[in-house]
Amino acid sequence: MKLTQEKLGWAFYDWGNSAFSTIVMAGFFPVFFKEYWNAGVDVADSTFRLGLANSLASLIIVIMAPVLGAIADSLSRRKALLAAFAFLGILMTGSLYLVGQGNWMLASILYVLAMVGFSGSNIFYDSLLPSVAGADDMDQTSALGYSLGYLGGGLLLGLNVLMTLHPDWLGFVDAVTVVRVSFLVVAVWWLVFTLPLLWIVEEPTSTHGSRPGHSFRQAFIRVWHTLHRVRALRNVWLFLLAYWLYIDGVDTVIRMAVDYGLSLGIGRDDLIQALLITQFTGFPAALLFGWIGGRFGAKTGILLGLGIYVLVTIAAARMNTAMEFFYLAFAIGLAQGGVQALSRSMYARMIPAGHSAEFFGFYNMLGKFAAIIGPLLMGWVGVVTGNPRAGILSLLILFGLGGLLLFAVRTGPGHGESAGTR
Repeated sequence: MKLTQEKLGWAFYDWGNSAFSTIVMAGFFPVFFKEYWNAGVDVADSTFRLGLANSLASLIIVIMAPVLGAIADSLSRRKALLAAFAFLGILMTGSLYLVGQGNWMLASILYVLAMVGFSGSNIFYDSLLPSVAGADDMDQTSALGYSLGYLGGGLLLGLNVLMTLHPDWLGFVDAVTVVRVSFLVVAVWWLVFTLPLLWIVEEPTSTHGSRPGHSFRQAFIRVWHTLHRVRALRNVWLFLLAYWLYIDGVDTVIRMAVDYGLSLGIGRDDLIQALLITQFTGFPAALLFGWIGGRFGAKTGILLGLGIYVLVTIAAARMNTAMEFFYLAFAIGLAQGGVQALSRSMYARMIPAGHSAEFFGFYNMLGKFAAIIGPLLMGWVGVVTGNPRAGILSLLILFGLGGLLLFAVRTGPGHGESAGTR
């Protein structure tokens, strides 16, 4: 892969916004939500509240994503819409600093809005991939973004963890204050590393040339037409169905792993260390999966990653110690970025040229629609059975069915992938 300034500018957005997914979504927010904003509340109830907040954010994106994608393609405003949603996420993330102890409702509202900003910006970020990379290096470019995301998110998480262990070093009163300040730090980090994409990456030229008002009206018509087009492209809709299922399991692990560990009695510090293991394992692993995708095909790499997730899920239902959690964090780090990166690049090859935002709107819609079900399913099964281990096992259905459907997707020349892939 030839590394260009535009590819680096595009990939550094992943470096920036991964601070939110790592530190807020997967790390500090679940811990703070359970121990600070839900202080004294039963663990099953706090888990359900967290799952409900995640699912509500996903529902909003499900409703908005296809229309936003259609508008972006019509107006050639992918970068402007990315900036708007990113700034929403940045503002709401920073505002978490202001939420007082026990106010889980306000924390949930701000978190939902931050998630909408994060997920909405990713629609337009993903849709820029075909314009910065060619078919021959799309797997490696997509993997570069995820690998930088793991590295950047991991470095900032490590700094924040160090601050919580030694709050006096910077004059803070206690670790609680450090966690609150970390939300501000994430917001600034996200903002700074959004700028390279906005400055360097060129806006793809629109082939539609519509006015704003006209585009908004036509967006709904185009969404309907895209639905029919997806139905006519067998490999596209089959892939989207598979993706809908298996990414549900991946996203649920990302969002609920720390909460699951807390429910089993694993210490907060151990869980954050495990998250660091995942981040720094994910950096080289995502690059490795990019090579696997380029050499053996994106589908092969995704299926390999899903196989790892199946083993992790079974092991997670039986684990009891922090050391076991560390091993699982390492395994998740091996698979997580690879599954995400290769899914994005595989889909980018399948969609029609000039409609990337519109088709990635459906891609992100299905991903977020899946994320409505996963956290709620895991939380609900845990409440009904009184055992969080039963909840984690429910993810096997998602990984298994998603993998089987993906196996049926035909790839290679004439089926959505370039001749260089299998």
